[in-house]
Amino acid sequence: MSYEHLSLEINNSIAHITLKRIAMHTPYMKELLDVALRCDENDDVRAIVISSDQKLFCAGGDLAYLAESGGSAATKLKEMTVYLHSAVSLFNRMDKPTIAAVHSMAAGAGMSLAAQCDFVIAGEKAGFMGSYTAAGLSPDGSSTYFLPRLIGDRRAKEMLITNRKVSAQEALDWGLVNQVVEAGTELEAAMTLAKQLAQGPTASFGSVKQLIAASSTESLESQMALEAELIGENSVGTDGQEGIRAFVEKRKAEFKGKQ
Repeated sequence: MSYEHLSLEINNSIAHITLKRIAMHTPYMKELLDVALRCDENDDVRAIVISSDQKLFCAGGDLAYLAESGGSAATKLKEMTVYLHSAVSLFNRMDKPTIAAVHSMAAGAGMSLAAQCDFVIAGEKAGFMGSYTAAGLSPDGSSTYFLPRLIGDRRAKEMLITNRKVSAQEALDWGLVNQVVEAGTELEAAMTLAKQLAQGPTASFGSVKQLIAASSTESLESQMALEAELIGENSVGTDGQEGIRAFVEKRKAEFKGKQ
């Protein structure tokens, strides 16, 4: 399927989503949800990379688009977040790991989209900024969920209230990104990681994502019960059986990406 505001390419079990619009509006978010659904439903996809070919990674919501709506801005915003939030939920609930390759500024919901990924690789010229309160708005796109978990409450408030730009190196020091690479090589680095992940046990990766997401609300005992349930499920799955056999036979496992 062709898209107007982004593109989706699937090669060697890696889905590459390229953002082709600087600012987000409803048609753009509808396309983002569609590609998230396609990645989730396609068993051939085992890792996902999100990058941008624009001057900015993403500037967040399109304020000019909202201004045109006049008194119906709230309706437009709520509609937009329905698609954006559904896409974020899908990316986080699916087994396949997601990687953001950020080459420049990720602001507002663009920052949220990057932060919600399982891995973030930033170029040296990348930056991250809240931007919401500068326009008299409040955050969306999951930033108030992920930022406190990634960088703590105080730094999350600093980013989202003061709108201070956080450099790539600061983002690495804070734990917002996994790696900072030479400018212009962030997509290559993300693809290298995606290739590694696409050869791994996808269902096992999904279990890790599920367990980490649950850990902030579960008790010790309920978390360990979930661990026991999932490790049991994985042990009898296709990849779990292959991993166990490979260990016993002293060879490298050949995972198929299936439970």
